[in-house]
Amino acid sequence: MDTTPLIITIDGPSGSGKGTIAKRLASEYGLQLLDSGALYRVLGLAALRHSVDLADVAALEALAVSLDVRFVVADNDEGVQVLLEGRNVSREIRTEEAGSVASIVAAIGPVRAALLKRQRDFSQAPGLVADGRDMGTVVFPEAQVKVFLTASAEERARRRCNQLLGKGFDANLERILADVKARDARDTERTASPLEPAVDARVLDSTEMSIDQVLIEIRELITVNKASKG
Repeated sequence: MDTTPLIITIDGPSGSGKGTIAKRLASEYGLQLLDSGALYRVLGLAALRHSVDLADVAALEALAVSLDVRFVVADNDEGVQVLLEGRNVSREIRTEEAGSVASIVAAIGPVRAALLKRQRDFSQAPGLVADGRDMGTVVFPEAQVKVFLTASAEERARRRCNQLLGKGFDANLERILADVKARDARDTERTASPLEPAVDARVLDSTEMSIDQVLIEIRELITVNKASKG
């Protein structure tokens, strides 16, 4: 029997629901979780906090290498607490400012390389659910189950707006939609690990799908994978 740890990658654009899906899968199957987007958001927040110029690639690399970040499973609705230098920054990294900075630093090749090994270190028994933008194409190309989750820009902006309002943040739908489209352009057009489905990924459009409907599709992929291992 194949005892290789199960790796499930959930890639897709911002607001497609991949974070929620990844957390649900990790909890359901007892797997570790990697929120790769949070790593870039934490790095972006650290850059802001330490006044690192986003144009200073060498400084960003150094910050990435020494980044003091931990993911701690929480017993509340957050699901996972993100700790930067020992402080819970789960709310701070979800602001639009942190997200925009994260998208900028993620487009810098040397910075991505600096965080690559740290992401791969999350792959431990019994397995891992990794969500991001290049989990199935670059970080874990050997993953047994790969999903590319997408949705229309308008739907993703609406979800993001509701999420922010629900957490007590101010949110403007028109501004968020513009940011979503700008971020999509940066992520798909960058030369370093552009946002695109892995050739062996299942592409799911969640625009008119519920979380449970998406989970049903992915559970079927996991079942097929387990059956193939005997």
